[in-house]
Amino acid sequence: MPDATPELWTIDVCATHLGIQEGSARGLLSRRGVLRVDTIRHPESGRPLARYPADKVRAVAADRRPGRRTDRA
Repeated sequence: MPDATPELWTIDVCATHLGIQEGSARGLLSRRGVLRVDTIRHPESGRPLARYPADKVRAVAADRRPGRRTDRA
């Protein structure tokens, strides 16, 4: 039986894949409707880490046109 568990990425992995800073990645994912799946604790610091579905982050990356503003006609 295939593994049904989706691949989940923390925001630092998402930001690296998107080629932007973490704060910008959070905003971009939020605007595109990509919601966090869950929150885990960092193994050393204990701080909360949101995790996002990798397939949706990849779709956002594929849809982006770097260097082009989308708020202007």
